[in-house]
Amino acid sequence: QVQLVESGGGWVQAGGSLRVSCAASGSTFSSYTMGWFRQAPGKERGFVAAIMSNGVSLYADSVKGRFTISRDNAKNTMDLQMNNLKPEDTAVYYCAAKTRKFGTFYSLANYGAWGQGTQVTVSS
Repeated sequence: QVQLVESGGGWVQAGGSLRVSCAASGSTFSSYTMGWFRQAPGKERGFVAAIMSNGVSLYADSVKGRFTISRDNAKNTMDLQMNNLKPEDTAVYYCAAKTRKFGTFYSLANYGAWGQGTQVTVSS
């Protein structure tokens, strides 16, 4: 089973940029589709972006054009570069490994390994 640890995040004013990173250990990172999810206070955890083992990426409509997901299979890391941040992007951001081979990229149920989360706060 893969273990995941997020880092980065923090506080930024609207329009600014932040990067969150995810370091993986314990299993074959390169074989997993990896994803970023976020959870704002009082809301359910939701899909942000995913990247397949071959580098193909998918984004939620709300972040498309502003966020970029990337991975380095040699270093077992994944990043989420967030630009033009908005107050509604404020949330705890989680990285996850899609352990179910089949199923949609945006469903939490298909991700069996999760990090502890990192806070991103965007002020207006």
